[in-house]
Amino acid sequence: MKKNIPQRDSSTASNKTKSQQPERIQKLLAQAGVGSRRQVEKWILDGAIQVNGDVAKLGDKITTRDIVKLRGKPVKLAGKLEVDTQVLIYHKPTGEIVSKRDPEGRPSVFKRLPRLKMGRWIAVGRLDLNTQGLLMFTNDGELANKLMHPSQQIDREYAVRVMGTVTHEMLDRLVNGVELEDGKARFEDVQESGGEGVNRWFHVVVAEGRNRVVRRLWESQGCKVSRLIRVRYGTVFLPPGLPAGQHQLLDKKEVQALKSLMTD
Repeated sequence: MKKNIPQRDSSTASNKTKSQQPERIQKLLAQAGVGSRRQVEKWILDGAIQVNGDVAKLGDKITTRDIVKLRGKPVKLAGKLEVDTQVLIYHKPTGEIVSKRDPEGRPSVFKRLPRLKMGRWIAVGRLDLNTQGLLMFTNDGELANKLMHPSQQIDREYAVRVMGTVTHEMLDRLVNGVELEDGKARFEDVQESGGEGVNRWFHVVVAEGRNRVVRRLWESQGCKVSRLIRVRYGTVFLPPGLPAGQHQLLDKKEVQALKSLMTD
């Protein structure tokens, strides 16, 4: 993986052409990196977006020629849509939140990221305060939305240290599915990876980003997670040499491999 910013390629021209075609407002703003599609939809529902002086509605179609404002401030779509897709991986340490603002004043992962000349970094999913490991960011809100959408069923792999007695019957239940308070959940795979006694390590894979799902699955079996590290998201692995608190950009081939996971 390279730390330099990828150079512009021929995809820029196709992006510019597509931007002249009417698109749903939430899709176009997401592609421009204004926010994830889910965030843009929330802004629309809150009445925070105007198009040509009128309050936007879900389903409205726009082009880059329309005058779009977010909370009264103009959004320059044309330039943002011509920017190449970038994906950044970050080794999140424990104790950082995946939010730009926090009333409690806790440190944010966004404080560590490099500045973009155009657009902004959008987090692909979240990790809770006490979880460390691989966290991805992109300047393409549409890509972020697809990577997080449940329909894509993209694998997330975690290294987890478990306190408690773990039996083969317990592992079978975790793979076959357990009823949680918000529905059935399961591990796609569980592999033992060292340790002994009440502190054993496992590698587990889930295909969803439900809140605290790894911790809650283990807790359903009477075990406590004492350490949780995300080591993979789809085709992207946490580099073993990347220290906590550091980041690096994916190269073009790695970004394309990530995009190839997704269905329309």
